[in-house]
Amino acid sequence: MKLFRKYFTFDPGTNEQNQGINILNVGHNIHPANHPYPDIQHPDDYYFEWEKGRSLKEYQIIYISKGEGYFEANGLPSQVIEEGTIILLYPGVWHRYRPKEKTGWEEYWVGFSGTYAHYLLEQECFNPQNPIIKVGFNAEFLDTFSKLIEVIEARGDSFQKLSSFQLIHLLGIVYASVLLSNQKMSRKEEIIDKIRDEIHKNWNKDIDFEALAQKFNLSYIWFRKTFKEVLGTSPNQYHLTLKLRKAEQLIQESNLTLAEIAYQSGFESEFYFSRIFKKKMNYNASELRKKK
Repeated sequence: MKLFRKYFTFDPGTNEQNQGINILNVGHNIHPANHPYPDIQHPDDYYFEWEKGRSLKEYQIIYISKGEGYFEANGLPSQVIEEGTIILLYPGVWHRYRPKEKTGWEEYWVGFSGTYAHYLLEQECFNPQNPIIKVGFNAEFLDTFSKLIEVIEARGDSFQKLSSFQLIHLLGIVYASVLLSNQKMSRKEEIIDKIRDEIHKNWNKDIDFEALAQKFNLSYIWFRKTFKEVLGTSPNQYHLTLKLRKAEQLIQESNLTLAEIAYQSGFESEFYFSRIFKKKMNYNASELRKKK
């Protein structure tokens, strides 16, 4: 996904027109290792120094898709933030967060307000005293976030309403993740979680899923069916999406050529990589490289 940030000022009277949600800001950024945080491109109302921290007048969802860091908030001990973690920020709650210097991190964020947002985030399963949600790699979350950015970039006549719909979908994914995290994993989920770890360890290699199923003493038919049931996508599509996300990070963070990135990401050729990247990500890998 391309790097992006946008800040809005909406009339509170538009709240009900936008399904009870006003999007105030949205962004995606890759913060490299050994760089000061946050970067100075944030407006004054959002920029903060680590020593002082900050509090906001809005809700925010922050998703750390890569890297590690730290998070602190009023009344809470310092917490280590790992890859695949969502941070929920509540209005008026002092907080601060930053990536580890040696890793940096990739972050997605959206700030919002409104009656529906307040209703949903005041549900019992959400808790300002427990604002950290571990969801791991979540393709549906990232795809929805990508669509949210596309709607905002297009700025059509109904972009406020359409972007609100995308945010409601995003909140639904977070809500479902919280409910699932509060439940004990079923045996099926435990098995698929272990297999998912294997896929992540070998993300840039050809994976023989029949052999992987056999390694866990599973029939291939049961494995494919259960994987899609638990994660909402097939093993092959999950693996492909993971490879493309990793390749996207290499484009943004390295000086490797597209051919080298295609090879390191496990694609058979630069041509095939570019074609499938455009098809799945909805923009060209070469365009992303030029922007870098």
